[in-house]
Amino acid sequence: MNTNKSINYKELLNNGALVIDVRTREEYSGGHFSGSFNLPLDTIEMHAPDLKLKNKPIILVCRSGARSGAAAGILGSMDIETYNGGGWDAFEQAVKN
Repeated sequence: MNTNKSINYKELLNNGALVIDVRTREEYSGGHFSGSFNLPLDTIEMHAPDLKLKNKPIILVCRSGARSGAAAGILGSMDIETYNGGGWDAFEQAVKN
């Protein structure tokens, strides 16, 4: 899992990284990063084999960064390149600037 604050998320996105929002479906439907996929935290381990097959970096987001950090730890322990993007709205602002 990569937690370095100097990560260039724009570059990761331009190179095909996937953005996964690990909030509940209800939270996701209330607003989310455009182009993200919703895989709630309690399902992330079940989806790990499919994510690994995609062979792309995974940027995880949630409301505050706590759940995305937990998801990054789970996927990172399975040798999937992951980044904790933190809160989805802050992440969205960071990649727009």
